[in-house]
Amino acid sequence: MATLQYNDTPTRLFMISAMFWGIIGFLVGLVIATQLVFPELNLGLEYTTFGRLRPVHTSAVIFAFGGSVLLGTSFHVVQRTCRAVLFGGKFLPLFIFWGYQIFILLAASGYVMGITQGREYAEPEWYTDIWLTIIWVAYLVVFLGTLIKRKEKHIYVANWFYLAFIVTIAMLHIVNNLAVPVEVVGTKSYSMFSGVQDALIQWWYGHNAVGFFLTAGFLAIMYYFVPKQANRPVYSYRLSIVHFWAVIFLYIWAGPHHLHYTALPDWSQTVGMVFSIMLWMPSWGGMINGIMTLSGAWDKLRTDPIMRFLIISISFYGMATFEGPLMAIKSVNALSHYTDWTIGHVHAGALGWVACVSFGAMYYLFPVLWKRTRLYSIRLVNVHFWFATVGIVFYITSMWISGIMQGLMWRAYNEYGFLTYSFAETVEQMHPYYAIRAFGGLLFLIGALIMAYNLYRTVKGDIREEIPMGEKATKQLKKA
Repeated sequence: MATLQYNDTPTRLFMISAMFWGIIGFLVGLVIATQLVFPELNLGLEYTTFGRLRPVHTSAVIFAFGGSVLLGTSFHVVQRTCRAVLFGGKFLPLFIFWGYQIFILLAASGYVMGITQGREYAEPEWYTDIWLTIIWVAYLVVFLGTLIKRKEKHIYVANWFYLAFIVTIAMLHIVNNLAVPVEVVGTKSYSMFSGVQDALIQWWYGHNAVGFFLTAGFLAIMYYFVPKQANRPVYSYRLSIVHFWAVIFLYIWAGPHHLHYTALPDWSQTVGMVFSIMLWMPSWGGMINGIMTLSGAWDKLRTDPIMRFLIISISFYGMATFEGPLMAIKSVNALSHYTDWTIGHVHAGALGWVACVSFGAMYYLFPVLWKRTRLYSIRLVNVHFWFATVGIVFYITSMWISGIMQGLMWRAYNEYGFLTYSFAETVEQMHPYYAIRAFGGLLFLIGALIMAYNLYRTVKGDIREEIPMGEKATKQLKKA
């Protein structure tokens, strides 16, 4: 039987764009983190202020870097697990790639120019939303069409997670961005929602963007690339199915926990809290499933830094999915909300889980896509791993300390019943932790630059002569 000629061109393009946008996003993140340490770095220009660059950073790392990884890996995985070439011929997948890049540029330029809906997430204006809707429908058609024409009877669990991510993000995007343009040729529009209804819709969108874009989609990556890199079957396929249905059902209800102690009805706040707590167990079921896939192959953690990236990402997934339900409890939220603790929690998930599992998948894919025997340098993967890990630790620990300190200072009263500290005093105390955060971000960016160099040399076909990791230590032990 002839070997299938898979359409890997869009995956190659998405992997290159992921690396490019990742560096841009990490760099802008470092700039705005440094602006909080040295405010004069805002430069006095409206285009370079923290308020303009912050959404550029979040969109670049989530939608540009993360989105490129998700779309690219999904095209790779669905073809291999279905034994079918991408639906839509050569044109439609490439239209999705180039259309998605145009969306990224439209959104980023709108943020810098101040052309947004001005809501919680500084969403792009209506014309950008319509363009993304077109691209996303095309993406669904390609993915679903490939599933329908599959040669493999069974649909592997990674494809279920990808499909849930695609369908739910479409629903979230359309509902959250319902708006009425003021004029056909203008950029201004008004949201269809207002007041507490608008707040609820935004956090229904916001938390489920975390749940389905940053969790379900990357769980699909975990369920394919961890078994592939470990060269072992997934630990429990039955557990993966339980994990899928539990997460998909529970996550959609958790959004109101972002609105504790607001005008949102108390019963809906409680619903959000309860479903958030219930999410803890299926999330940890998935974490255990991913880590235990290494059963019988634990030595790979000593010799394979790509495996190390994948396993530490799952560990951060477990940590973030414990911390999230904890922070959803009303009494804990009273301390954590509006503080840097939330920032630390978000980045434990974003850097520790999303970025590290993406790095692992990209390190696996580049030699496969460009038909190289291996990466240019395994040693550089190890160097990247330690830069990223140490950077993450500096980042999230500084934010945990800063955030808890903030919360305690804000609720401190003197004997007369007045606040002990002014807001300015809390900001002053946070200054050293902001400097530590920026340093952590710098380490993470350096790691990403090392990765980009390694992947560039891999594409060129270069191979660096190295002693296999673990072999030197083994020889020393034998001598001893």
